[in-house]
Amino acid sequence: MRLITRIVTVSLAAAAIFACTRDGSAATASAAPAASPSQQLFRDAAAAAPGPEAAIPVQTSLAPLIDKLRPAVVNISTTTVTKHPRVQRGPRGQNPHGGGTPDEGFEDFFERYFGRPAPEMPEEFKGSSLGSGFLLNGEGFILTNNHVVKDATDIRVRLSDDREFGAKIVGRDPLTDVALIQLVNPPKNLPTVVLGDSDALRQGDFVLALGSPFGLRDTATLGIVSAKHRPGINPGGTYDDFIQTDAAINPGNSGGPLFNLRGEVVGINTAIVSPQIGQGIGFAVPINMAKALLPQLKEKGKVTRGFLGVSVSDLSPDLIQGFGLQPGTKGALVQNVVPRSPADKAGLQPGDVVVALNDKTVETAGALTRGVALVSPGQTANLTVLRGGQKKQFAVKVVQRPEDGEAVGRGEQGGGEEGGGQGARDQSPKLGVSIAPITPDVARQFGVEPGDGVVVVDVTEGGPADRAGIRRGDVILEANRQKVTRPEDMRSAVAKLKEGDMALLRVRRGDAAVFIAVPVGGGK
Repeated sequence: MRLITRIVTVSLAAAAIFACTRDGSAATASAAPAASPSQQLFRDAAAAAPGPEAAIPVQTSLAPLIDKLRPAVVNISTTTVTKHPRVQRGPRGQNPHGGGTPDEGFEDFFERYFGRPAPEMPEEFKGSSLGSGFLLNGEGFILTNNHVVKDATDIRVRLSDDREFGAKIVGRDPLTDVALIQLVNPPKNLPTVVLGDSDALRQGDFVLALGSPFGLRDTATLGIVSAKHRPGINPGGTYDDFIQTDAAINPGNSGGPLFNLRGEVVGINTAIVSPQIGQGIGFAVPINMAKALLPQLKEKGKVTRGFLGVSVSDLSPDLIQGFGLQPGTKGALVQNVVPRSPADKAGLQPGDVVVALNDKTVETAGALTRGVALVSPGQTANLTVLRGGQKKQFAVKVVQRPEDGEAVGRGEQGGGEEGGGQGARDQSPKLGVSIAPITPDVARQFGVEPGDGVVVVDVTEGGPADRAGIRRGDVILEANRQKVTRPEDMRSAVAKLKEGDMALLRVRRGDAAVFIAVPVGGGK
């Protein structure tokens, strides 16, 4: 059973269809001015004085706010057509795939047991789904989820006053589940929303969801921001950075807006935890992420992302100690630098800790990955880096991210091969490993490349290295930022450490290398 459920309601053939409307609008009751070629793609709350925030529970009703928000939220219905793979039937009694053997398949089953030929299967199946969206400007641009309009052959948009229009897809980004569509021949004086600042949200802020869960139109639900920066909601979601909320969100809310109490859109409702597992756990795409993508979606129909050429990981307390950083230091640890990549040309090195991107604080590896992705290829990413405890500045001209490069960001590596080890060994009781020089025979036995470093030929079960994740067949390249070319280098580096210190090892595993912090002593 999947934990996360997309909240668009889908039906096939005669199955029931649940309406999926999100009723919310601009932070003003008046309609937007008529469309013009120079009109902005969306209205940003940052460009105007903020409206008053509703007080809870002093204010007796949210009805006036809801009345303002309702007109600019739309219902989106789509039709999809799936071709049915037809079986080519051969002559009676012959295998349709050739060979001349009797066909004992579906057709013969029907004739044998029902006395008639199998029914003709339709050449295509039609499916339908219902989702939501919200009007951005007077030209009829609408923001919604990618999964609401994906593969749609026909899109119909119903406004809050029940007028209905056709729509076309302008741009989609599956990786963030954001899509931009536009009304065909939009009417004048469309109501529009104002986009707020999702970065300014705090845990505990009130948020308002309007929509039609399970076809119950014009339903309003109030909740709070339960958490921010939720990753890993979508399988392989490299760019996941969801707002979590307990405002009731159900099938029928997909693609609709999540408002703050100033009437500004702060998120796009996207997913919920399966009702069989939990209640009151919904997720929304932060509106600031969508705002950064909208220009590309409008102009190019897709999103191209920036690429530095580094693999990064979060800073654990052990790594912080191993690098001699201040306790509580936040940032993205550079584990590897791709040769000849923009990062390599700019001078970044493994062991650097990125703490800011374009003057915006970077606290996690995911934050750096998402931030770089939003830098357009050809532009410069200004990085603030900790190296040896000192801050350094790097200007990196990013390139377009390779299509197959979306797994670069985490620095996860495969394991080394198992094999018998022979030759001279050097045991390190402080760490719980045995190492050997990489002779040609050892390289073949452990499946490693000849070169610098020493190979781990044994790991004490339950010892410090074992608990830290060191594996048999790993190649140790550095110990405490000192290059290791032979077992004596490793022994010398570890000899200086006492119980409770941290050995910072740079380990090559497969085709990449990572930093691993191993506490000294404290065996099984």
